[in-house]
Amino acid sequence: MSIRLYNTLSGQKEEFKPLVPGKVGMYVCGVTTYDYCHIGHARAGIVFDIIYRYFQHAGFDVTYVRNYTDVDDKIINRANERGISSRELAEEFIQAFDEDMAALGVKEATHQPKATEHIDDIITIVNKLIEKDFAYASGGDVYFAVEKYDEYLKLSKRNLEEMQAGARITPGDLKNNPMDFALWKAAKPGEPAWDSPWGPGRPGWHIECSAMSTHFLGETFDIHGGGKDLVFPHHENEIAQSECAHGKTFVNYWVHNGFVNVDSEKMSKSLGNFFTIREILKKYDAEVVRFFILTAHYRSPIDFSDKNLEDAKAGLSRLYEGIKAANEVLADGGTGHATPTEEQAELLAKLAAMPEQFKAAMDDDFNSALAIANFFDAIRGINRIVAEGWAAESKVVFDGLQQAVGTLKQLAEEVLGVLQSEPTEWLEKQKADALGETDLNPEAIEALIEERKQAKKNKDFARADAIRAELDAKGIVLLDSREGTTWKAK
Repeated sequence: MSIRLYNTLSGQKEEFKPLVPGKVGMYVCGVTTYDYCHIGHARAGIVFDIIYRYFQHAGFDVTYVRNYTDVDDKIINRANERGISSRELAEEFIQAFDEDMAALGVKEATHQPKATEHIDDIITIVNKLIEKDFAYASGGDVYFAVEKYDEYLKLSKRNLEEMQAGARITPGDLKNNPMDFALWKAAKPGEPAWDSPWGPGRPGWHIECSAMSTHFLGETFDIHGGGKDLVFPHHENEIAQSECAHGKTFVNYWVHNGFVNVDSEKMSKSLGNFFTIREILKKYDAEVVRFFILTAHYRSPIDFSDKNLEDAKAGLSRLYEGIKAANEVLADGGTGHATPTEEQAELLAKLAAMPEQFKAAMDDDFNSALAIANFFDAIRGINRIVAEGWAAESKVVFDGLQQAVGTLKQLAEEVLGVLQSEPTEWLEKQKADALGETDLNPEAIEALIEERKQAKKNKDFARADAIRAELDAKGIVLLDSREGTTWKAK
C-alpha cells in the first residue's frame, strides 16, 4: 500500500506521488518569533515531525524546511515595548522555540531559514509579480492584486465577491481593492528596513514563505504544511503570489493539522486558558505531552485538559510496564523446548503482524492514533505471554516475544518519538512524581501494604479494603499477584 494523505486543496485523500521518485520536498510554516510557544505550536511541531520521520522510515530522502518569521508587526511592537531591537527579540525567541521543540523530541528540519536571510529572494519575486501585472506599487508599498488571479481562494473555498462586500478600504489605505495584500511595506520610523526598488521597507508576511520555500525546494514542490488556521489568508496568499510569479503549480499537497482546544473551549489569552509549552512541561513529562498529541488523528481537533493528559500518562505507563515485564522475562533466557500450542501460535502470529498494521495505519494519512491502538493490542498479547509463563516453556514463544518487544520499541522510538526511556527509569520517575504530590513515601506505602497483608491473613477484609481505598485516593494503585503485592502511581 502506498502512502495516502489528505490534501486540503482537493478536499480528499490522495495517493502520494513525489515529483522526484524516492524524494520528498516539504515546507512547514514555523513561528513568528515574538513570544514563547504554546500548545498549538507543540501540536504542529510534533505532527510534522512524525510525518518527516515516517517518510524517512519508509525510505524517502526528505528535504524538510521549517522557517522562522523574524520580521513582522508583532515582533516590532514587542521589541519596542521592551526597548530592544527586533533582531534581539527574534533571536531570543528563536532560541526558546528550538529549546521547546528539542524538549518535545522534535527533530531539527533539514533547513531552518530566517525570513531576513532571504530579502533578495523576496524582492526578486515581487519584481516578477509587478512585471507580470499581478502586483502594483503604491506609496512605497507593493500589493498583490487579487482580482488578477482567477483561482484566488481555491484552497480555502471562499467566495471573493462575498468577502469584498464585507470589506472596506480604510482612510489612508493605498490599496486598490480591500482584499489586496501587502508584498512589501514602506519603512516607518524606528522599524527595520532594507533597500528595494520601491524605497526602504520590509517584506509582507506571506511573501516570506514563498521566497524561502522556493529557494530550498524549487518553484514546485511536494508538500506544504501548517496549522489549519493558516489556510486563509497565509497559505491562500502564498499560492496566489507563487503561481502568478512562476507560472506553475506551487505545491502538490497541502497538509493542515487541526486545532487545539483547552477544556473544550478555544484557546485564548482572554479566557485565561492559554498555556505555553514551558508552563506545561513544568507539570507534565515531555513524552506524555507528545504521546497525548499523537493519540488523536492530526486533522482532528484535540482537547487539552488535565484529565486527558493524565489519561495519556497512564496509557504511556501501561506500555512501559508491559515492556519492563517482558524484559525481565527475556533476561532469564529462553531454554524451553515445548512446541507452541495452537493458542500460543495464534498470539505469536498476531504479534508478528504488528509492523504491517503499523505501516497500514501510517500509510493511511499518518494515522498515529490507530498506530498507538495497535501498540496497545500488542502489549496485551505481550502481557499474556508474560503472565502465563509461556516464554520459559518454549524457545519459539521466547523468540516471538523478543521480536515483538524489539519491534514495538523501534517503531515507537523511530517514527512516533515515544518510548525513548528505559522502562524501569520511566516508571520509577512516575512513582516519584506521584509521591511528590502526596504525604506518602515508599517506606510508608510498603508499611501499608504489609498491614494490608496481615489484615487479610486475619480475615479483616474491611481494613484491607480501606487501605487499598486510602492509597487509591492518593494516586497509588496496588497490584496483587502470586509473587505478592507491588504498587504504581496512577
